[in-house]
Amino acid sequence: MPTTHAPTEALESDACYLAMKTHDARFDGSFFTAVTSTGIYCRPVCRVKLPRRENCRFFRHAAQAEAAGFRPCLRCRPELAPRAASWSTEDASRILALQAARLIDEPDAWSEDGPGAAQIAARLGVSDRHLRRIFEAQFGVSPLQYLQTRRLLAAKQLIADTRLPMTQVALASGFASVRRFNAAFVEHYGLNPSALRRAGGATAEGGSSEGKAIEVRLGFRPPYDTHAMLAFFARRALRGVELASTADGKEPAKGSTPTYVKLARTLRVQQGAQTHAGWLQLRFDIEREQMLLSVSDSLAAVLPIVISRARAMFDLDAEPMAINAALHAAFPHGDGLRVPGTVDGFELAVRAVLGQQITVAAARTLGSRLVEAFGDAIATPVEGLNRLFPTPAAIAAASGDALGQLGIVRQRQTALQAVAREVAAGRLALHAGADVPSTISALQELPGIGAWTAQYIAMRALRWPDAFPAGDVALQKALGVTTARAATEASQAWRPWRGYAVLRAWHAPSSPSPSPAAEPAATESPINITTAGLAA
Repeated sequence: MPTTHAPTEALESDACYLAMKTHDARFDGSFFTAVTSTGIYCRPVCRVKLPRRENCRFFRHAAQAEAAGFRPCLRCRPELAPRAASWSTEDASRILALQAARLIDEPDAWSEDGPGAAQIAARLGVSDRHLRRIFEAQFGVSPLQYLQTRRLLAAKQLIADTRLPMTQVALASGFASVRRFNAAFVEHYGLNPSALRRAGGATAEGGSSEGKAIEVRLGFRPPYDTHAMLAFFARRALRGVELASTADGKEPAKGSTPTYVKLARTLRVQQGAQTHAGWLQLRFDIEREQMLLSVSDSLAAVLPIVISRARAMFDLDAEPMAINAALHAAFPHGDGLRVPGTVDGFELAVRAVLGQQITVAAARTLGSRLVEAFGDAIATPVEGLNRLFPTPAAIAAASGDALGQLGIVRQRQTALQAVAREVAAGRLALHAGADVPSTISALQELPGIGAWTAQYIAMRALRWPDAFPAGDVALQKALGVTTARAATEASQAWRPWRGYAVLRAWHAPSSPSPSPAAEPAATESPINITTAGLAA
């Protein structure tokens, strides 16, 4: 039976119960409700009959609920909830524990065998013992228990949303063997994986899903300006790689302000020595506070990675209440804005370099030429999606003449190939699990990469919410200052959400109107960065 002790980190139980009673999506993923009479834990948005107050226990993390003996709800599916924020300005121990959890939650940061406590401790520069101590103080569970819950919930989503054989589910979700996978399910959920699939309403094992899309729902916390986000990606869509669609499916008239409803794109995922390629489509279900993700079956084996990247691309794990509390007074117009991410950090870095000192339209043209010249062909059911973005190896091996024929100047060629070589060699990681300070430093040591581009990559590819391109002239004008130092001083009250402040400053009604197609420049020259705003 589930235990009934209070969670390690105190919660305002009455407030949690009220949020659950009203199905308030702003708190989705911020806490979980465990019901002692059923042994089940749910998200606050769950639509089941409201349990009695005395039967409810509240936990900040799913791992805490599972450690207390509760099983995840099959209806609201806790694995779909937005993740908890992992950035803080509080004491060092808390920050360290949150960063450890961030590494566990980031599939791209894993080795082929998955993260271990020793690996994470080494990465953070502390001992195993110290990591366990601060982690348990913060979360009430050990790093191993937290990791086990993350793997089980990832597996649960694969079981519910795919037709993958259980062997592939076990490996994709990070289990070393099917035996350990089955044992963990029986221990935590009281039934084997096949029974869980049947309980979720899936069809019998063995049904063919070849060629069919996998449908996944991903939660987010409102408010969310979906129109701004989709328009941002639509303006930067590379021919063959991405396609944004309007409600009527027609090409928007020149000069009009279209409303986009869906985004489709191709994607390559490298996992160890294996390469997986396919496509995905994304659209929003605003009423349910969800994003609907369709993934080709060719990416099913790496679905946890694809889901993580899709969440990062659309910033689904942002916590608007915390961000708005810090920024609303200075930027009241931007409460629904999110920081656009990417599904491929290397691709984002290439785009940033191509966009230096030119408009978004020109950068989009160069990027499309690069895709046509060096991207691999791929067949998809979406008309217009037929290319994969070039690999780091392909760009690193390209000749100067071949890049020059595309219109890429020599300085940009040098920068592109320097980034490509570092990524291809494994010396540079551009994903949310990468170490932010060392990655920014490594980027700025490369030819043609300045502070602005490094901060831009950190904001979008590394998902660093405190990224702040202080030298940007458009940003300085929006803040009413004239120097980078003054901009940095003015931004201190917004930490650790300065990346969101930058986005709001660029969108402020009183801010200078940047070129509608301007990408950030890589240098600190005012001539190069006056149009660096994200015109989204």
